[in-house]
Amino acid sequence: MSSVRAVPTALAGAFIAMLVGCSAGAGPAPPGKQAAAPVSSPGGVTAAAPAATPTAGRASAPAPPPAPVAEEPVPEKTAAATAPASLSIPSIGVDELRVVPYEGTTDDRPGTRIQNRGVAASPYGDGGGVGPGQVGNYLVTAHRLSAGGPLRDLPSVGVGDRVLVSAGGTVYEYRITGTRKTSFRSQRSLAEQRSAVPGFPGRQPTKAMITISTCATPEDTAAGNLWRDDRGNPEHRIDKVGVLASVREHGGGPGTG
Repeated sequence: MSSVRAVPTALAGAFIAMLVGCSAGAGPAPPGKQAAAPVSSPGGVTAAAPAATPTAGRASAPAPPPAPVAEEPVPEKTAAATAPASLSIPSIGVDELRVVPYEGTTDDRPGTRIQNRGVAASPYGDGGGVGPGQVGNYLVTAHRLSAGGPLRDLPSVGVGDRVLVSAGGTVYEYRITGTRKTSFRSQRSLAEQRSAVPGFPGRQPTKAMITISTCATPEDTAAGNLWRDDRGNPEHRIDKVGVLASVREHGGGPGTG
């Protein structure tokens, strides 16, 4: 009679587990079998993929490339503020004056350099305004005497006069509602000019408004005020403030509307 040795219970359990493959950590897959790889479901949940049996002499298919990551869209407010525009004021003969947007504040060094090219400058950002037609204060500045003096006659613009801003195929018509004077030597005065509601720093805007500003050099000189900043600007600016009255599609140029 042959002798039979008893198999320890622990070894027997391990041997059975290897045969049935139930334990994920029991060891390598048997020959001819490929271990299941985790896959990611559309919802982000990871699950085990079914085991695949490779065909002899055939390489596994390469993994698909990762999906491209979509770029963050430019916020609508910033996109509108950075769009080039043109300004027309029919009552004083200003017709499609180019308006160059830039990040900054009214009449700062970058803005003055733009104005020196004979065009208007429109600041936006933390210390500037908004874009054409947007709720808030659309700021436009240009020279009165130098660089061709595009806004030489701005002081004569009156209440009710039209201001037309063309941008992106749309014409925004503003109506002048009043005149302000800004002092470069007063931080409070500058804050009032640049505020979202012209003249009222800290007030929440509810309308689309515009401030068109130019220097008061002749007036300051006549009053004996010869103060100038390091960019040659006089102390005071003349500001014409308006409110958006209508919006329409571009139809032959803002100066013809």
